[in-house]
Amino acid sequence: MKKFEIAVIPGDGIGKEVVPEAIRVLNKLSEIHGGFKLSYQEFPWGSDYYMQHGRMMPEDGMAQLEQSDVIFLGAVGDPSLVPDHISLNGLLLKIRREFEQVVNIRPAKQLEGIASPLSHPNDFDFIVVRENSEGEYSSSGGRVHSGEDEVVVQNAVFTKKAVSRVMNYAYQLAETRDSRLTSATKSNGIVHSMPFWDEVLKELSSDYPAVKVENFHIDALSAFMVTKPHSFDVIVASNLFGDILTDLGSAIMGSIGIAPSGNLNLNQKYPSMFEPVHGSAPDIVGQNLANPIGQIWTAKMMLDHLGESEAGAELLKAMEHVLKDGVKTPDIGGTSSTEEVTNAIIDRFSTVLQ
Repeated sequence: MKKFEIAVIPGDGIGKEVVPEAIRVLNKLSEIHGGFKLSYQEFPWGSDYYMQHGRMMPEDGMAQLEQSDVIFLGAVGDPSLVPDHISLNGLLLKIRREFEQVVNIRPAKQLEGIASPLSHPNDFDFIVVRENSEGEYSSSGGRVHSGEDEVVVQNAVFTKKAVSRVMNYAYQLAETRDSRLTSATKSNGIVHSMPFWDEVLKELSSDYPAVKVENFHIDALSAFMVTKPHSFDVIVASNLFGDILTDLGSAIMGSIGIAPSGNLNLNQKYPSMFEPVHGSAPDIVGQNLANPIGQIWTAKMMLDHLGESEAGAELLKAMEHVLKDGVKTPDIGGTSSTEEVTNAIIDRFSTVLQ
Protein backbone atom coordinates (compact mmCIF):
# COMPACT_ATOMS: atom_id res chain seq x y z
CA MET A 1 0.00 0.00 0.00
CA LYS A 2 1.30 3.44 -0.94
CA LYS A 3 1.60 5.98 1.87
CA PHE A 4 1.63 9.75 1.48
CA GLU A 5 2.59 12.40 4.04
CA ILE A 6 0.49 15.55 3.69
CA ALA A 7 1.39 18.85 5.31
CA VAL A 8 -1.88 20.61 6.15
CA ILE A 9 -2.06 24.40 6.59
CA PRO A 10 -5.69 25.46 7.18
CA GLY A 11 -4.50 29.08 7.41
CA ASP A 12 -7.07 31.79 8.00
CA GLY A 13 -10.82 32.36 7.93
CA ILE A 14 -12.87 29.68 6.21
CA GLY A 15 -9.69 27.74 5.48
CA LYS A 16 -10.02 26.39 9.02
CA GLU A 17 -13.55 25.21 8.15
CA VAL A 18 -13.21 23.73 4.67
CA VAL A 19 -9.85 21.98 5.09
CA PRO A 20 -11.16 19.57 7.77
CA GLU A 21 -14.19 18.84 5.56
CA ALA A 22 -11.96 17.98 2.60
CA ILE A 23 -9.85 15.74 4.81
CA ARG A 24 -13.01 13.89 5.91
CA VAL A 25 -13.75 13.24 2.24
CA LEU A 26 -10.20 12.09 1.52
CA ASN A 27 -10.19 9.73 4.50
CA LYS A 28 -13.47 8.12 3.50
CA LEU A 29 -12.36 7.77 -0.11
CA SER A 30 -9.08 6.11 0.86
CA GLU A 31 -10.97 3.79 3.23
CA ILE A 32 -13.40 2.66 0.53
CA HIS A 33 -11.01 2.75 -2.40
CA GLY A 34 -7.97 1.16 -0.75
CA GLY A 35 -4.51 1.06 -2.28
CA PHE A 36 -3.18 4.17 -0.58
CA LYS A 37 -3.00 5.68 2.88
CA LEU A 38 -2.87 9.36 3.76
CA SER A 39 -1.31 10.74 6.91
CA TYR A 40 -1.43 14.37 7.93
CA GLN A 41 0.63 16.83 9.92
CA GLU A 42 -1.18 20.08 10.62
CA PHE A 43 0.67 23.36 10.89
CA PRO A 44 -1.29 26.16 12.64
CA TRP A 45 0.34 28.96 10.68
CA GLY A 46 -1.36 32.11 9.46
CA SER A 47 -2.53 35.47 10.75
CA ASP A 48 -3.29 34.21 14.26
CA TYR A 49 0.20 32.76 14.43
CA TYR A 50 1.58 36.12 13.28
CA MET A 51 -0.22 37.95 16.09
CA GLN A 52 1.48 35.68 18.61
CA HIS A 53 4.95 35.36 17.06
CA GLY A 54 5.41 38.30 14.68
CA ARG A 55 5.78 36.04 11.64
CA MET A 56 3.48 33.87 9.52
CA MET A 57 5.48 30.69 10.10
CA PRO A 58 8.43 29.72 12.33
CA GLU A 59 12.00 30.21 11.16
CA ASP A 60 12.36 26.52 10.35
CA GLY A 61 8.90 26.31 8.77
CA MET A 62 10.14 25.54 5.27
CA ALA A 63 12.37 22.74 6.59
CA GLN A 64 9.36 21.23 8.34
CA LEU A 65 7.23 21.38 5.19
CA GLU A 66 9.99 19.89 3.06
CA GLN A 67 9.51 16.54 4.79
CA SER A 68 6.04 16.09 3.27
CA ASP A 69 4.97 14.67 -0.09
CA VAL A 70 2.51 17.50 -0.75
CA ILE A 71 1.10 20.58 0.97
CA PHE A 72 -2.65 21.07 1.39
CA LEU A 73 -3.45 24.73 2.00
CA GLY A 74 -6.75 26.36 2.96
CA ALA A 75 -6.66 30.16 2.74
CA VAL A 76 -4.25 32.90 3.71
CA GLY A 77 -5.15 36.38 4.88
CA ASP A 78 -7.00 38.35 7.51
CA PRO A 79 -6.62 42.07 6.83
CA SER A 80 -8.16 42.90 10.21
CA LEU A 81 -5.07 41.36 11.82
CA VAL A 82 -2.25 41.46 9.27
CA PRO A 83 -1.80 43.54 6.08
CA ASP A 84 -2.16 41.38 2.97
CA HIS A 85 1.35 42.04 1.68
CA ILE A 86 2.76 40.64 4.92
CA SER A 87 0.48 37.60 5.14
CA LEU A 88 0.93 36.60 1.50
CA ASN A 89 4.69 37.12 1.36
CA GLY A 90 5.18 35.46 4.72
CA LEU A 91 3.38 32.23 3.89
CA LEU A 92 1.77 31.56 0.50
CA LEU A 93 4.26 33.32 -1.76
CA LYS A 94 7.19 32.23 0.38
CA ILE A 95 6.24 28.58 -0.13
CA ARG A 96 5.66 29.03 -3.87
CA ARG A 97 9.01 30.72 -4.41
CA GLU A 98 11.32 28.76 -2.12
CA PHE A 99 9.85 25.40 -3.13
CA GLU A 100 10.20 26.33 -6.82
CA GLN A 101 6.51 25.82 -7.54
CA VAL A 102 6.94 27.26 -10.99
CA VAL A 103 3.68 26.19 -12.62
CA ASN A 104 0.17 26.95 -11.39
CA ILE A 105 -2.70 24.96 -12.88
CA ARG A 106 -6.37 25.83 -12.52
CA PRO A 107 -9.17 23.89 -14.24
CA ALA A 108 -12.56 25.33 -15.13
CA LYS A 109 -15.49 23.21 -16.25
CA GLN A 110 -19.24 23.36 -16.31
CA LEU A 111 -20.44 21.33 -13.33
CA GLU A 112 -23.91 19.82 -13.38
CA GLY A 113 -25.99 21.38 -10.66
CA ILE A 114 -24.26 24.77 -10.75
CA ALA A 115 -25.77 27.41 -12.98
CA SER A 116 -23.20 29.25 -15.05
CA PRO A 117 -24.01 32.95 -15.59
CA LEU A 118 -23.50 32.25 -19.30
CA SER A 119 -26.67 31.58 -21.30
CA HIS A 120 -24.97 28.89 -23.43
CA PRO A 121 -21.95 27.48 -21.58
CA ASN A 122 -21.87 24.37 -23.83
CA ASP A 123 -20.12 22.06 -21.36
CA PHE A 124 -16.81 23.91 -21.32
CA ASP A 125 -13.86 22.08 -19.76
CA PHE A 126 -10.46 23.77 -19.96
CA ILE A 127 -7.36 24.17 -17.81
CA VAL A 128 -5.13 27.22 -17.50
CA VAL A 129 -1.38 26.64 -17.09
CA ARG A 130 0.08 29.75 -15.47
CA GLU A 131 3.75 30.64 -15.18
CA ASN A 132 4.18 30.99 -11.42
CA SER A 133 7.67 32.31 -10.73
CA GLU A 134 8.39 35.53 -12.62
CA GLY A 135 6.80 37.60 -15.40
CA GLU A 136 4.78 40.62 -14.43
CA TYR A 137 4.92 39.69 -10.73
CA SER A 138 8.71 39.81 -10.55
CA SER A 139 9.93 41.91 -7.62
CA SER A 140 12.07 44.07 -9.84
CA GLY A 141 11.82 47.84 -10.02
CA GLY A 142 11.64 50.75 -7.63
CA ARG A 143 10.51 54.27 -6.84
CA VAL A 144 12.48 57.50 -6.92
CA HIS A 145 11.73 61.16 -6.17
CA SER A 146 8.47 62.40 -4.69
CA GLY A 147 5.55 64.63 -5.49
CA GLU A 148 4.96 65.38 -9.15
CA ASP A 149 8.47 64.16 -9.97
CA GLU A 150 7.90 60.70 -8.50
CA VAL A 151 8.83 57.84 -10.83
CA VAL A 152 7.77 54.22 -10.39
CA VAL A 153 9.27 51.37 -12.43
CA GLN A 154 7.91 47.82 -12.32
CA ASN A 155 9.89 45.38 -14.43
CA ALA A 156 8.34 42.28 -15.97
CA VAL A 157 11.06 39.63 -16.11
CA PHE A 158 10.77 36.79 -18.63
CA THR A 159 13.57 34.22 -18.82
CA LYS A 160 14.03 31.58 -21.52
CA LYS A 161 14.24 28.92 -18.81
CA ALA A 162 10.96 29.77 -17.10
CA VAL A 163 8.98 30.43 -20.27
CA SER A 164 10.20 27.20 -21.86
CA ARG A 165 9.42 25.29 -18.68
CA VAL A 166 5.78 26.37 -18.45
CA MET A 167 5.22 25.92 -22.18
CA ASN A 168 6.69 22.42 -22.23
CA TYR A 169 4.38 21.49 -19.37
CA ALA A 170 1.40 22.94 -21.25
CA TYR A 171 2.31 21.14 -24.48
CA GLN A 172 2.67 17.85 -22.62
CA LEU A 173 -0.64 18.37 -20.83
CA ALA A 174 -2.33 19.11 -24.15
CA GLU A 175 -1.02 15.79 -25.50
CA THR A 176 -2.90 13.96 -22.73
CA ARG A 177 -6.15 15.81 -23.44
CA ASP A 178 -7.43 17.06 -26.81
CA SER A 179 -4.07 18.10 -28.34
CA ARG A 180 -5.11 21.75 -28.48
CA LEU A 181 -3.08 24.55 -26.91
CA THR A 182 -3.98 28.23 -26.71
CA SER A 183 -1.39 30.84 -25.78
CA ALA A 184 -2.30 34.16 -24.15
CA THR A 185 -0.19 36.97 -25.55
CA LYS A 186 -0.23 40.73 -26.17
CA SER A 187 2.61 41.08 -28.65
CA ASN A 188 0.88 43.90 -30.51
CA GLY A 189 1.14 46.19 -27.47
CA ILE A 190 3.83 44.83 -25.13
CA VAL A 191 6.77 45.02 -27.47
CA HIS A 192 9.54 43.06 -25.74
CA SER A 193 8.26 40.34 -23.41
CA MET A 194 5.27 39.16 -25.41
CA PRO A 195 7.02 38.76 -28.80
CA PHE A 196 9.63 36.77 -26.86
CA TRP A 197 6.82 34.65 -25.36
CA ASP A 198 5.46 33.99 -28.87
CA GLU A 199 8.91 33.09 -30.20
CA VAL A 200 9.51 30.48 -27.50
CA LEU A 201 6.07 28.98 -28.10
CA LYS A 202 6.80 28.61 -31.82
CA GLU A 203 10.31 27.30 -31.20
CA LEU A 204 8.98 24.49 -28.98
CA SER A 205 6.11 23.58 -31.29
CA SER A 206 8.30 21.32 -33.42
CA ASP A 207 8.70 19.01 -30.41
CA TYR A 208 4.93 18.52 -30.24
CA PRO A 209 3.74 18.10 -33.85
CA ALA A 210 0.38 16.59 -32.81
CA VAL A 211 -0.62 19.64 -30.80
CA LYS A 212 -2.61 22.34 -32.58
CA VAL A 213 -1.51 25.76 -31.34
CA GLU A 214 -3.36 29.08 -31.41
CA ASN A 215 -2.28 32.53 -30.25
CA PHE A 216 -4.80 35.01 -28.88
CA HIS A 217 -4.23 38.49 -27.55
CA ILE A 218 -5.30 38.61 -23.92
CA ASP A 219 -8.14 41.08 -24.52
CA ALA A 220 -9.70 38.96 -27.29
CA LEU A 221 -9.06 35.77 -25.33
CA SER A 222 -10.91 37.17 -22.31
CA ALA A 223 -13.88 37.94 -24.52
CA PHE A 224 -13.84 34.50 -26.15
CA MET A 225 -13.75 32.82 -22.74
CA VAL A 226 -17.15 34.39 -22.13
CA THR A 227 -18.67 33.91 -25.59
CA LYS A 228 -17.25 30.47 -26.44
CA PRO A 229 -15.45 28.88 -23.47
CA HIS A 230 -16.11 25.42 -24.89
CA SER A 231 -13.62 26.14 -27.69
CA PHE A 232 -10.64 26.01 -25.33
CA ASP A 233 -8.82 23.03 -23.81
CA VAL A 234 -5.35 23.96 -22.47
CA ILE A 235 -4.40 27.62 -22.13
CA VAL A 236 -0.84 28.70 -21.30
CA ALA A 237 -0.30 32.18 -19.89
CA SER A 238 2.16 34.41 -18.10
CA ASN A 239 1.87 35.08 -14.38
CA LEU A 240 -0.45 38.10 -14.63
CA PHE A 241 -2.48 36.90 -17.62
CA GLY A 242 -2.93 33.49 -16.03
CA ASP A 243 -4.11 35.06 -12.79
CA ILE A 244 -6.73 37.14 -14.60
CA LEU A 245 -7.94 34.32 -16.85
CA THR A 246 -8.39 31.90 -13.96
CA ASP A 247 -10.54 34.33 -12.00
CA LEU A 248 -12.61 34.71 -15.15
CA GLY A 249 -12.79 30.93 -15.36
CA SER A 250 -14.14 30.83 -11.80
CA ALA A 251 -16.75 33.42 -12.70
CA ILE A 252 -18.11 31.53 -15.70
CA MET A 253 -18.29 28.36 -13.60
CA GLY A 254 -20.63 30.20 -11.26
CA SER A 255 -18.56 30.92 -8.15
CA ILE A 256 -14.97 31.44 -7.08
CA GLY A 257 -15.87 29.21 -4.13
CA ILE A 258 -15.69 26.08 -6.27
CA ALA A 259 -12.42 26.71 -8.12
CA PRO A 260 -9.31 24.59 -7.32
CA SER A 261 -5.64 25.08 -8.09
CA GLY A 262 -2.24 23.45 -7.79
CA ASN A 263 1.23 24.97 -7.46
CA LEU A 264 3.60 22.46 -9.00
CA ASN A 265 7.27 21.79 -8.39
CA LEU A 266 8.55 20.12 -11.56
CA ASN A 267 12.07 19.06 -10.52
CA GLN A 268 11.01 16.77 -7.65
CA LYS A 269 13.20 18.70 -5.19
CA TYR A 270 10.34 20.06 -3.09
CA PRO A 271 6.67 19.29 -2.43
CA SER A 272 3.94 20.81 -4.57
CA MET A 273 1.10 22.73 -2.93
CA PHE A 274 -2.64 22.53 -3.55
CA GLU A 275 -5.10 25.27 -2.58
CA PRO A 276 -8.53 26.53 -3.62
CA VAL A 277 -8.69 29.79 -5.53
CA HIS A 278 -10.99 31.48 -3.00
CA GLY A 279 -9.76 33.60 -0.12
CA SER A 280 -10.39 33.45 3.60
CA ALA A 281 -13.90 35.05 3.38
CA PRO A 282 -13.91 36.58 6.89
CA ASP A 283 -17.52 37.77 6.44
CA ILE A 284 -18.92 34.22 6.69
CA VAL A 285 -16.49 32.65 9.16
CA GLY A 286 -18.17 30.56 11.84
CA GLN A 287 -21.56 30.37 10.12
CA ASN A 288 -21.18 26.91 8.51
CA LEU A 289 -21.85 28.55 5.14
CA ALA A 290 -18.44 28.21 3.48
CA ASN A 291 -18.52 26.28 0.22
CA PRO A 292 -16.26 23.21 0.63
CA ILE A 293 -16.30 22.35 -3.08
CA GLY A 294 -13.20 24.41 -3.95
CA GLN A 295 -11.18 22.64 -1.26
CA ILE A 296 -12.60 19.22 -2.13
CA TRP A 297 -11.93 19.67 -5.85
CA THR A 298 -8.42 20.77 -4.86
CA ALA A 299 -8.10 17.47 -2.99
CA LYS A 300 -8.98 15.70 -6.25
CA MET A 301 -6.13 17.53 -7.99
CA MET A 302 -3.79 16.53 -5.18
CA LEU A 303 -4.74 12.86 -5.61
CA ASP A 304 -4.05 13.13 -9.36
CA HIS A 305 -0.63 14.60 -8.61
CA LEU A 306 0.15 11.71 -6.24
CA GLY A 307 -0.67 9.22 -8.98
CA GLU A 308 -4.08 8.26 -7.58
CA SER A 309 -6.03 9.48 -10.61
CA GLU A 310 -8.65 6.74 -10.34
CA ALA A 311 -9.53 7.86 -6.82
CA GLY A 312 -9.46 11.47 -8.00
CA ALA A 313 -11.95 10.70 -10.78
CA GLU A 314 -14.22 8.96 -8.29
CA LEU A 315 -14.10 11.99 -6.02
CA LEU A 316 -15.04 14.37 -8.83
CA LYS A 317 -17.88 12.08 -9.92
CA ALA A 318 -19.31 11.95 -6.40
CA MET A 319 -19.00 15.72 -6.05
CA GLU A 320 -20.87 16.34 -9.30
CA HIS A 321 -23.63 13.91 -8.33
CA VAL A 322 -24.21 15.78 -5.08
CA LEU A 323 -24.33 19.16 -6.82
CA LYS A 324 -26.74 17.77 -9.42
CA ASP A 325 -28.96 16.53 -6.57
CA GLY A 326 -29.15 20.11 -5.30
CA VAL A 327 -27.01 19.78 -2.18
CA LYS A 328 -25.26 23.15 -2.36
CA THR A 329 -24.25 26.05 -0.15
CA PRO A 330 -26.04 29.42 -0.49
CA ASP A 331 -23.36 31.04 -2.67
CA ILE A 332 -24.32 28.73 -5.55
CA GLY A 333 -28.06 28.76 -5.02
CA GLY A 334 -28.51 26.10 -2.34
CA THR A 335 -29.56 25.97 1.29
CA SER A 336 -27.13 23.36 2.63
CA SER A 337 -24.40 23.97 5.18
CA THR A 338 -20.71 23.28 4.74
CA GLU A 339 -21.00 20.08 6.73
CA GLU A 340 -24.12 18.91 4.89
CA VAL A 341 -22.41 19.17 1.50
CA THR A 342 -19.45 17.17 2.78
CA ASN A 343 -21.73 14.52 4.31
CA ALA A 344 -23.60 14.15 1.02
CA ILE A 345 -20.36 13.58 -0.91
CA ILE A 346 -19.21 10.96 1.58
CA ASP A 347 -22.61 9.24 1.46
CA ARG A 348 -22.47 9.23 -2.32
CA PHE A 349 -19.20 7.27 -2.48
CA SER A 350 -20.88 3.96 -1.77
CA THR A 351 -23.16 4.47 -4.81
CA VAL A 352 -20.53 5.83 -7.18
CA LEU A 353 -17.98 3.13 -6.37
CA GLN A 354 -20.30 0.17 -6.99
